[in-house]
Amino acid sequence: MTKNAIDVLTTTYSIANAQIDAATKKTVGNSVYQAMSSYYNYIKFARGSGGLPASPKPATLKSIQKDGVTFVPNGVLRAHVAKAECCLQIAILQLLQENVMGYIKCGMNLRRAYASYSLVWQEYKRMGQIYHDFVDRDTISGIQFGIGAVHLVLSTLPQKVLRIVSAFGWKADKHLGFALLKLCVEERRIRSPMASLMLLAYYTVLTSLCPQILSNEYTQPAIETLLDAQRTYPNSAFFLYFAGRTSRLARNLTLSTQSFTYAIEISKSEWAEVEVLHTCSYEIGYNYMMEHNWEEAAKVFDMLYKEKYWSPAIFRYLTGACLDMMGQRTEAILAFAEVPDLVGSKTHSTALTEKYVLRKVTAFQECGYQDMDMALCALEYLCLFTGFDFMNTELLEGSLDTVDHALDAIMEAEKTEFGIRTRELLPETPAPKYFDQRGALLLIKASLFNAMGRFKESIIHLNWIIDHKEQIEVDKWIVPFAYWEAGVTAWGMDNKTRSRSFWESALRFNKFDFEYRLAMRVNLAITKAEEMGVPKPADPNPANRHKAEKKESIITLDSIQSRQSTSDDASARLSTSDHTPASEPTVFKVHV
Repeated sequence: MTKNAIDVLTTTYSIANAQIDAATKKTVGNSVYQAMSSYYNYIKFARGSGGLPASPKPATLKSIQKDGVTFVPNGVLRAHVAKAECCLQIAILQLLQENVMGYIKCGMNLRRAYASYSLVWQEYKRMGQIYHDFVDRDTISGIQFGIGAVHLVLSTLPQKVLRIVSAFGWKADKHLGFALLKLCVEERRIRSPMASLMLLAYYTVLTSLCPQILSNEYTQPAIETLLDAQRTYPNSAFFLYFAGRTSRLARNLTLSTQSFTYAIEISKSEWAEVEVLHTCSYEIGYNYMMEHNWEEAAKVFDMLYKEKYWSPAIFRYLTGACLDMMGQRTEAILAFAEVPDLVGSKTHSTALTEKYVLRKVTAFQECGYQDMDMALCALEYLCLFTGFDFMNTELLEGSLDTVDHALDAIMEAEKTEFGIRTRELLPETPAPKYFDQRGALLLIKASLFNAMGRFKESIIHLNWIIDHKEQIEVDKWIVPFAYWEAGVTAWGMDNKTRSRSFWESALRFNKFDFEYRLAMRVNLAITKAEEMGVPKPADPNPANRHKAEKKESIITLDSIQSRQSTSDDASARLSTSDHTPASEPTVFKVHV
């Protein structure tokens, strides 16, 4: 589906480009001049023009009449906007692929989009106060939408990719992006609904990636943008989809599911009927998972598997995960057994997730599905995709009980295997080694505690993961995600400097599942920390913590306060005093 969309947009880009070439009848000399002019303006922008393209001196009615000043025809300007919009939409599709090549291509297409938007902006500014005689308002709406969207999309790129893109001079300004998009919405022209969709996508998708850090900032603007859009488009399936996403941010899963269901109903017999059905059905299934309605979730994912939407392997895996949560182990195993034959997606957007589910199923098969009591695939999926933050306390408590049962299964297996080693000399049974299983469960448990605001209770579990990071050999994603959760824990205990150091540490890991998804999440959190004036840690190396602990076994609050911006901020472990106010008397820092 993504490939087809990119192909259509590429064709549209070529048509718009051909229209521009035919209208301008450019010669070689003109081509060189335009290329040099474009390059000059691009360098001028890169050196700091407040995020907007360079604005030439505006013409006046007198200068037009006296000097014969001419402007690029309106049709050509419209073609440039169409050309730029193709690049912008391709960039967004590439951004959603969640891999480094997709991010780099996204950055390149944003640059191409900006070049065309820049040309139209400069011509619009050159027209001065009489622009309405030479350019239509929909074209102006197009450049407001385009430049605003470019800045918003660019601001979401992870630091790993942003460093590559910034080599071309990009400096994203999300506040400028917000201002231009809101102006586009207010003027009620042809791009207004697209501007509303872009704002809603930014608010909902980014908040879903980083809910505990961004919910307070973006949930209310998302609701306001949605209400404004639905006054004009009350029966739009697109806005109903975002109504479902926005309701989820507000932890109203029932209303969220109703919105997705209504979007499906209202799009029947329309051109996007199948696409809306598939997209909203997945979101409904995800809501059912968060509500622990495993039976309905399994039905939805089974339907999507049969419809061959997105990735059959992923939906077969999710069906099995939900069946296992229902206690239907045999049916779950049968579903998991089909996954290896279904893996092989050629789309980048699913390949990484398929790799993850294949490894999970392969691990089950290698042990004859004997270790399934030690794994909670459904809760693990919710943890990876930040589903816990939208669940109510009762369901979170129930999830904690489920995790504890799985941890008990690990303890029983270890007890049995160690018991054999007390009776037999060099038994054939290998020594118990459940670091990956225990690490995944403890990460889920820490994430559940963070979602409930019980930050202190997550400390011991995150410290266990970090202390045993060398023994976690298969699920490499556990450790960097533990650093992410450690940052959330410190943030919740109001030690934001410590949070940033943990997030910086998470970026030091690579070649693990969902690497760039986590990188985007960390980028959003660090950007928020920078906006709040949280200083960057001097040395994000977590090994410094262990060195410091050897020299100083007892750390007082005074010593913590004096080292807030030192390399110790990159401590690899959490402690209960991370939330202690500076006004309290000196206490010992107790590691748990």
